[in-house]
Amino acid sequence: MNISNIEYLVIIGYLVLIIVVGFAFKKFSANTDDYFKGGCKGTWWLVGSSAFMSAFSAWTFTGAAGIAYESGFSAMFIFFGNVLGFFVNFLFMGPWLRQMRVTTFPEAIASRFGNTTRDFYAYYEVPIRILYSAMALYGLGIFCSSVFGYNINYVIIVCGIVVLLYSATGGRWAVMATDFLQGLILVPLTIIVAWLCLDALGGVENLFQEIEAQGLTEEYSMVNSATLFGGAYTWGWASAMMAKQFIVFNSMNAAPRYFSVKDGREARKAALLCSVLMLLGSLIWFLPPITARLLYPDLVMAMDVAKPAEASYAVASISLLPLGLIGLIVVAILSATMSSMDTGLNTNVAILIKDIYPKVAKRLRGKPKAESELLNYGRILTWVMGFLIVLLALYFAQQDGSGIFDIMLQVGTLLSMPITIPLLLGMFIRQTPWWAALMSITCALAFSCLAFFEVPLTNLGFSQTFSDQFEWSFQQQFFGVLGTGTFGFLISTIFAPAKNTPHRLMVDAFITRMKTPIDFEKEIGEDNDLTQLTAI
Repeated sequence: MNISNIEYLVIIGYLVLIIVVGFAFKKFSANTDDYFKGGCKGTWWLVGSSAFMSAFSAWTFTGAAGIAYESGFSAMFIFFGNVLGFFVNFLFMGPWLRQMRVTTFPEAIASRFGNTTRDFYAYYEVPIRILYSAMALYGLGIFCSSVFGYNINYVIIVCGIVVLLYSATGGRWAVMATDFLQGLILVPLTIIVAWLCLDALGGVENLFQEIEAQGLTEEYSMVNSATLFGGAYTWGWASAMMAKQFIVFNSMNAAPRYFSVKDGREARKAALLCSVLMLLGSLIWFLPPITARLLYPDLVMAMDVAKPAEASYAVASISLLPLGLIGLIVVAILSATMSSMDTGLNTNVAILIKDIYPKVAKRLRGKPKAESELLNYGRILTWVMGFLIVLLALYFAQQDGSGIFDIMLQVGTLLSMPITIPLLLGMFIRQTPWWAALMSITCALAFSCLAFFEVPLTNLGFSQTFSDQFEWSFQQQFFGVLGTGTFGFLISTIFAPAKNTPHRLMVDAFITRMKTPIDFEKEIGEDNDLTQLTAI
């Protein structure tokens, strides 16, 4: 889809703007606490907008758009799960996550499960986050090259370098500021696009009339029967999606979203902002793909994309937006990926500096480093990690087809949920041994390997006929992993040590600290709310 030169000026202007943000917020980072968690001085609106923007990637406007194009309103359940997750953060989990009083979530894991489990998560997270960021960057490159005709390598390199420039320079402050500014672009623009779609269709009433006229009423039901879409988008699928997002948003590995906010009260406000914005998104983000299906199906199917439906959001937007705003659709898709990538990059480097480096230095008998040196190490490692992400994304781009990308997505799904389950349960169940999380992960991984790698059920004693007919659905995979992971965690409680043992005392101290409100003036000091607002 060809766009004019003025749109390129819009895109370039946007990229220059967020690079400038990195340099503007460099002065905010005087030590590693500032660089990795904003010195715990972030205002609720700044932290909340950053948490919102980092909660989704370009997949929202590509993969999720493809789901909405095919199944209509069922796509809303994906975002309703996010709304539920953030709303529970607002009710009580947001303050709990902030009140852990740490810089990285492996530090919180050490206080709950001990150093062995902390080491496992720390060493696991670094390569996995690199992999996820590279996949997101690669997916963005594929989409932009197929839909807009951009060179995939240029997209990967330019976006990667821009994220590196502001993330390495300004740290967490720059990440939050750019996310806020990206949100100021993305939210109003997607509202405009949704309004233009309804206008083109003649209003909400005509939308449903057109769906009925084109014979899409059954396919576009919010909850589908098991006979459609291979069993997807049913009540089982919807409940699995909602439960999955709830766990993802409320476990300990979601805590970095709130480490930067001032206190538990501000964390609640930030979570409520996220919940409201995500609810707004869930009500409007599915409209352009549906509009593309009803008004521009030939344009969508003509797109040179592996799954043309995934270009439906871009097709509807470009077809309806006036000159000058089309470039902002590219910006919105870029910002969705860059906002999740910069947060992951900053979190990753924090783990390297706070969790891995001290142990490596101790083994090598190195001397403790001053804060200024650690801050410089953080900036250097940000560049190193960023270049690794870009190189890995470029490697994916050189492969024939998307086979490697599909495999990596499958492996990512395999590894994500099993390690998340104990990080949720561990905040509620105290009576566990130190190895409870590792036991839970082992049980969940055992099941997920059967499901995701499609191990023949005949190997498990089932009949040949049953095995040939059975295929793992998403909800069966999810609830199987959830059930086995929970079972592994609960069975470990049988071996919980006595109340007065060092491990139980450590766990009790962790839970108490997590539920104790923060006194900002005593624990942090003076705020800089006005300075943040002025800089933005």
